[in-house]
Amino acid sequence: MFRSVVRLCLALILLLGWAVPAFAAVEIAFYSRELGGNNFPHAFVSLTGTVDATGERVDTSYGFTAKSVTPAILLGSVAGEIIVEGPQQIARSDRQFTLALTDAQYRAVMAVVEEWRNRPQPSYNLNRRNCVHFVAELARTVGLRVENAERLMKRPRSFLQHVRSLNRNLLLGPRLARP
Repeated sequence: MFRSVVRLCLALILLLGWAVPAFAAVEIAFYSRELGGNNFPHAFVSLTGTVDATGERVDTSYGFTAKSVTPAILLGSVAGEIIVEGPQQIARSDRQFTLALTDAQYRAVMAVVEEWRNRPQPSYNLNRRNCVHFVAELARTVGLRVENAERLMKRPRSFLQHVRSLNRNLLLGPRLARP
């Protein structure tokens, strides 16, 4: 009799386990890096997880920068590019906040990345289209409140901390994966 009860309980546990959908979502993490050593101030995002609809694994990052960091960036627009940040760059940067995305939000983020990647050159401008402007557009795309305060648009960490302060109710909810 005891064996029958144990088997029945195991069968129920297995059935319930199969009935519960696995959580699979892509997370977007917003990063900043400050000036220091060989580091140029920079903002970027990383995307990790699994797309619910397709099961596609995602593990990448995107930033926007000048193709060549020279004094020319101080004078006006220069060639810009979307770059994939490597593990070393991510390790040298500070994660400011992370959100879980819906599949629709993930697709919208990827559309913004492609739009910035395909902009006519010269596409980078320190005052109007830099890495902070790029992450600001991504933050808006995933539904965050963003203010392009001119005093913050060349200060990645300060800008992302400001975005976090504008979205406390959202970022303190279940969508926040980790600070």
